[in-house]
Formats: sequence, structure tokens, C-alpha cells
Amino acid sequence: MPELPEVETTVRGLARFLDGARIERVTLGRPDMRFPFPAGLGQSLTGARVLSLGRRAKYGLIDTDREQTMIFHLGMSGRWRIDPEEPDRHDHLLLETADHRFALNDPRRFGYVDLVETAALDSWPAFAAMGPEPLGDDLTVDHLRAAIRGRKQAIKLLLLDQHVVAGLGNIYVCEALHRAGIHPRKAGGRVYRPALEKLVPAIKQVLEQSIRDGGSTLRDYAAPSGELGYFATRFLVYGREGEPCLSCGEAHIRRITQGGRSTWFCPACQK
Repeated sequence: MPELPEVETTVRGLARFLDGARIERVTLGRPDMRFPFPAGLGQSLTGARVLSLGRRAKYGLIDTDREQTMIFHLGMSGRWRIDPEEPDRHDHLLLETADHRFALNDPRRFGYVDLVETAALDSWPAFAAMGPEPLGDDLTVDHLRAAIRGRKQAIKLLLLDQHVVAGLGNIYVCEALHRAGIHPRKAGGRVYRPALEKLVPAIKQVLEQSIRDGGSTLRDYAAPSGELGYFATRFLVYGREGEPCLSCGEAHIRRITQGGRSTWFCPACQK
């Protein structure tokens, strides 16, 4: 599933061609993806000018001059294709401007689109109770300490809770915990300020590095340009079970299961 850096890469790629453009035509390839397309989506977007593009957690945002925002989620296999040479049967939504075509392609159809009033964006159900953006100024040691104080749940699972931090996924939590030297099974309430002072910058650094690298490109994901991200070549623990730790060289990476997901960590580095 495309994670935060992949969505950020997608938004930046779209913005190069779509920001400021007027949408001249909207075509639906089918009535739904994971959920039905919003009623009147084509009518609402046709003729609208794009004011800006952004991201909230793992959702892309396209703001228009009609005071509406189109929200898109890429699901497990979704991506935008810019000026595709040939149509594809998995192109479910097509936006056309005077100069470009943007096709939302999703073979598995776990992605979806919604259209909301921009002024009400923060109260959209998925956003209403979200924690702070991990790359924003609101993710601080104080916030994280308050959110996990007294919690018995494992720190790995707490970081995946969108109420604690918005948009963190399995790859980047594993990598950030390793960089901060925190064992993924450690109870959140036992992760104290000195460790959090390492964890917060580690979260930001691993996400920023992945964005610079164009994402991690697992399975189906590619940027709108079709380019593949290469952050996966920099993984220190994720997917490296049994391999030597690149940080300490003294232990081999282990894999455990937490909350139905795999977790990779170094038993020597992470306490």
C-alpha cells in the first residue's frame, strides 16, 4: 500500500502539471472503486480551476476555485498516470485540462475518491480525529509523550494509530524505531522523554529521506511520471530478517508479528 512518502511524491508530481489549471473534462470509467464515486463529481469538477494540491496523512487533496476539495486515496495499488500513451482498463477516473490528461489507475480498486466542501475538510470523518502530521510542527516530544503516557500497548502499535500520529505506516515506523534505538514491543508508557527526543526526529528524517528518494515502491506503486522510488534500497531493518544489522554489525535482524503485521528490528540496537 502506498504510504505517506508515496502519496507526497504523487501530490508533488501532479502539482507540476495540474496546479493552476482548469479541468475541462471529467470521465468516469466505472461507477465506483472501493466506494461509489460522489454524485455529481463530473459536474462539480468540470470547469473548475485547481487552486492547490496537498496531502493529509495518506490522502491526496485537490482544492478548486469552487470551494470544494477532491480527496483521493490510492488504496493498495492506485496511482495517477500523467498523459498516458494508451488507455488502460484500470483507469477509473480521467481528468483533462487543456494540456494534460490525468488518469487514476487502480487495478485492485481499494482506492476511492470523495468531494467535500473545503471549509469542512477538517471535519471529514477520516480527518476529524487524526493526530498531527508527522512532518509538521505539531508533532513534538510533548505531544507524543502526552499521547502515550501510561499506555500499556506496544510503541510500534501506538505509532500506527492515526489518532496518535497521522499517516505513519508499517515501513516507516519500523525504520524510525530502529534509528531511535527503541524496541517495538516496549510499552508506550515506558518510552520516556530521552527516547522520544530521538524518536521524533527519526520519524521526520526517515520520511523526508524517503520523499527525496521518491518513495519505497513496493509491488505496484510508481510515481505519476512512472518512475520507481528507491528508498527501499536504504532500509536498515524492514524486510531484512536474518540479515546482519547495518547499524551495529553484532546481531541479525529479527521479525515478529504485532497487530497482524510484521515488525523487523535489531535485538542489539533496540532496547
